[in-house]
Amino acid sequence: MTAPAAVLLLLFHYLPTLGNVIAFQDYNAWVGDSVVDSFVESPWIGFGNFAELFEDPLFWDALWNTLFLTLFQLVFFFPLPIFLAILLNSVVSARLRTFIQGVVYLPHFFSWVLVITFFVQMLGGAGLLAQTMHEGGMTPWNIMTNPDTFFLLVTSEGVWKDVGWGTIVFLAALSGIDTNLYEASASDGAGRWRRLWHITLPGLRPVIVLLLILRMGDALSVGFEQFVLQRDAVGYQAAEVLDTYVYYHSIAVTDYGLGAAAGLFKGAIGLVLILLANRLAHRLGEQGVYAKS
Repeated sequence: MTAPAAVLLLLFHYLPTLGNVIAFQDYNAWVGDSVVDSFVESPWIGFGNFAELFEDPLFWDALWNTLFLTLFQLVFFFPLPIFLAILLNSVVSARLRTFIQGVVYLPHFFSWVLVITFFVQMLGGAGLLAQTMHEGGMTPWNIMTNPDTFFLLVTSEGVWKDVGWGTIVFLAALSGIDTNLYEASASDGAGRWRRLWHITLPGLRPVIVLLLILRMGDALSVGFEQFVLQRDAVGYQAAEVLDTYVYYHSIAVTDYGLGAAAGLFKGAIGLVLILLANRLAHRLGEQGVYAKS
């Protein structure tokens, strides 16, 4: 039963990692008669691509933008699905809860093109907000082209699109909490906030720690399509992140070695962050993503 999944994992996850060898080559896709010949005949340059990468100021700008967005989204986005899941779990009517869940899940299935178009219609230079401000005698804002507030814009877009979808795991965890605990604490006089603090949040803690560890592994992956679509509007200084840097400096200008070096650097940092976060989880008494040996 697991054979198809293992084959897919091998073909689309493990086999492509062999391509990381071009991070240590002056890779030329046209030097051989086939893809394998190009790998074999391209000259090895050791850490030359990494040296070029770390001397590129655009790379450090992209890294800084990525880290800042990761930290900002970790603080202001990560807690929102937990808060929304607790609110949904408190809705007594099952029919009303199902309806609200359907409404908040729906934006997850929209493409980034549709999401950004919606925000342009609301917050763009000719959007609803600008027209309302113009009719009120105020100077219209064009939030979609302001690089100073771009991090707020992309976080808001992410919240609108995915906060509802992020509640699924937490709602499943809430359903696993023994309801007898709530009834016993209520009979002992515990109020709503005390039950939330002593029963609900401890019940969610293993899931929160697990998702936080997994999020740390993707700390340097804040998105690609969302930033590419808005890069020209706000400028690369605000919208350049590591994923777009890899695209523009490898695919767009065919410097595959430099792009592979940037991608390998991002993966190595993600692995280190996962190991550190997992060790911290063990110190806090949680299992983490793998058991302590």
